[in-house]
Amino acid sequence: MPTDAGLPGSGEPAPGTLYVVATPIGNLEDVSQRAVRILKQVDLIACEDTRHAARLLHHYGISTPRESYHEHNESQRTPQLLDLLRAGRSVALISDAGTPLVSDPGFRLVSTCRDAGIPVVPIPGPSAIIAALSASGLPTDSFLFAGYLPSRRGARRSRLRELAALRCTLVFYEAPHRLLAALDDMLAVLGPRKACLAREITKVHEEWQRGSLAEILASMASRERILGEITIVVDRGSESALPHQESGSIQEHLEKVISASGVSSKEALREVARQRGITRREAYRQLLAEKTHGRP
Repeated sequence: MPTDAGLPGSGEPAPGTLYVVATPIGNLEDVSQRAVRILKQVDLIACEDTRHAARLLHHYGISTPRESYHEHNESQRTPQLLDLLRAGRSVALISDAGTPLVSDPGFRLVSTCRDAGIPVVPIPGPSAIIAALSASGLPTDSFLFAGYLPSRRGARRSRLRELAALRCTLVFYEAPHRLLAALDDMLAVLGPRKACLAREITKVHEEWQRGSLAEILASMASRERILGEITIVVDRGSESALPHQESGSIQEHLEKVISASGVSSKEALREVARQRGITRREAYRQLLAEKTHGRP
């Protein structure tokens, strides 16, 4: 077992060891003393982006040689790094921010090292998931990190329906340009749950919004632009919080919505799809099937 796997000290990194090093997600002061020491003393730093890593490394006077390791070159770089480790060299793996492998490259390298019997030592530190969860004010005793939702609405709602029945807090990452669509689908599928949106955690423009999914959606929709790294924490579900599932036909549901709201058929179909947690295209397909063949 590598000697460095114990309590932090001043010893040299163990030969032939891969160190998985967490780095700041924003504020450069959030790096640990042990992380700085390891990054200074290893033979090579594998970076998701060498230019991005330069800011942190220069700040702490770290001149260790570095090489890129990202999703587009990991199949090529993994065997090369493995050869270095087998030759007794020590390597640190870092991502652009936070803990490597969490929605970042590195799984192939770590998995291959484990299979080959090469020691892998984590150097714990910042994680946007844990930071958002700890400050959200939502239950933390049981949670699921769901990563990024699919970019297409149909696939996104399908994934949310899979998560809807889980009785634990849900944590998501989301891109700014997809945020409103994602929040809209969360509201449609997960129901009126409490949530917390954390934006730019530990950075200059750090922001927190806590309320219902509907309130957060309305607030973000009122902005001209949405920027930054976003983490969304959503409260666990309950039977009463889930959207009501209509048992009748699409046609009956459509007529009910039109009668209650007086909206056009097009708008009513969109609302029907929203309430059922399906896409408008799927609702239209089912409606046509009912008219042609009766209820499916």
